[in-house]
Amino acid sequence: MTDRLTIALAQMNQKVGDLAANAEAILAMRRQAVGADLLLVPELQLVGYPPEDLVLKPAFLRETEAATAALVAATEEPGPAVAFGSIVLREGKAYNALILADEGRELFVTLKRELPNYGTFDEKRVFAAGPLPEPFTFKGVSIGFPICEDLWLEDVPRHLAERGAEILLSPNGSPYEIDKDDLRQRLFSGRSRAVGLPLVYLNRVGGQDELAFDGSSMVFNADGERIIQMRDWEEQLLFTQWHKGEDDRWTCATRDLHALSPYPEDVYLAMVVALRDYVTRNGFPGVLLGLSGGIDSALSAAVAVDALGADKVWAVMMPSAFTSQHSLDDAEGCARLLGIRHDVIPIAAAVDALDTMLGSSFEGRPRDLAEENIQARLRMVTLMALSNKFGPMLLTTGNKSEMSVGYATLYGDMAGGYSVLKDAYKTTVFKLSRWRNEGRPEGLLGPAGPVMPERVITKPPSAELRHDQKDEDSLPPYEKLDPILHGLIDRELSVHEVASETGSEVALVASLETMVLRAEYKRRQAPPGVKLGGRNFGRDRRYPITNAFRTGD
Repeated sequence: MTDRLTIALAQMNQKVGDLAANAEAILAMRRQAVGADLLLVPELQLVGYPPEDLVLKPAFLRETEAATAALVAATEEPGPAVAFGSIVLREGKAYNALILADEGRELFVTLKRELPNYGTFDEKRVFAAGPLPEPFTFKGVSIGFPICEDLWLEDVPRHLAERGAEILLSPNGSPYEIDKDDLRQRLFSGRSRAVGLPLVYLNRVGGQDELAFDGSSMVFNADGERIIQMRDWEEQLLFTQWHKGEDDRWTCATRDLHALSPYPEDVYLAMVVALRDYVTRNGFPGVLLGLSGGIDSALSAAVAVDALGADKVWAVMMPSAFTSQHSLDDAEGCARLLGIRHDVIPIAAAVDALDTMLGSSFEGRPRDLAEENIQARLRMVTLMALSNKFGPMLLTTGNKSEMSVGYATLYGDMAGGYSVLKDAYKTTVFKLSRWRNEGRPEGLLGPAGPVMPERVITKPPSAELRHDQKDEDSLPPYEKLDPILHGLIDRELSVHEVASETGSEVALVASLETMVLRAEYKRRQAPPGVKLGGRNFGRDRRYPITNAFRTGD
């Protein structure tokens, strides 16, 4: 029986499927945690989160079993006990599990009970649900290990408390969303008060395809007071000291509160982290993008430089007959501020060639959207040729407002390997650009000063696919459009509800709903992009492409 405990919390990155690297990273943290009694790492840290349909692959499960056994055996070396996440097979079913290992032995295994099956999560597809878990007595202390969703819902923490748990240690894989920090703090503060136990919420950091994990791990005492706030977006190892009082209740004596990134800095860092890990872990030497002189490509370029460094970002300006001089100047100015390679490859000759090729087929028809889209697709052909020849990944630059209403060219500006703006509405793009031009958080690789000319932010947005074109020729002003789209998409409100909340005309909202639904087939073919809000195009939203339902009818 002890009245003192040192628990090391490892807020870590990971790589899905890289069992050897993840195991070595856990052991490296264990070596750094010498002197602690116990090391806790995030959910499924050995296999990476989310593993998705890898769990359905027998070879992966076999190798996971072997890696788990090897990691347990490695704890024979001196160091703290390790509580790590892996996949456990029982009676032919796969479970999301936490394993406690020490001195080369498996001391305890607990299985995740609450399997999230909403938004980005589909764990019920690949995992079986475990029973209500029991606490484990470690060095005389009864500890409950609710795994992620087990802590977010009340049944498991309440059961563990009733079964005599004295401390709750919860490994998580909780993706970033705007305003999620406040939600977590309120929820876990209330959870600790409700069950009368101190709790640890440990989250991971890093990017995984469309998800960005922000860390932001926390510790609460039994009265709900948040006494530890770990950093966001960074790996961190923190020793926490725990004492048992005269009333036989455990408290964390460590106090360590870090300020989290405010909005919109947190959004920007989500983009940076997600792009960095996507590009580096998939083996691309860098990124390539079309730099048009507009705000979307300018912001995308800034994120890329901050994530990867200027030497790994290549910008190409591809003017047509409709490209303005200020766009040429602004693209060059943006590239100069960022310190990136900037090539100019005019597409006029290719446009003329297509006009000649299609002349007899188009004869008698006025110029319209078809000719505009040819320009966008020729730019894609140009960029993909460079990508294929030299290897950098093509970064797309479209924002969520455009993706919502189909104001983007399929096989044109939508083409590419990844999009950092996919879940950012146009008004968010403006906020991020103004914010980034005024400063840079520590740790980013781009310049400390402005990253784009001021005119890029202030001029009216335009695709420049015809003379004097403006986005507002086809769309409402973004200040009016984006709240409508947020209501229709992120909140799933009806046309009449959105019209009432935004003060918009019902006919306008109904027309926008139709545009959103008609563009579903385009978005299904779009590249992945980082999730920022509660309802991104991708993992969060799975609408049928063929769909006749309208709320405005």
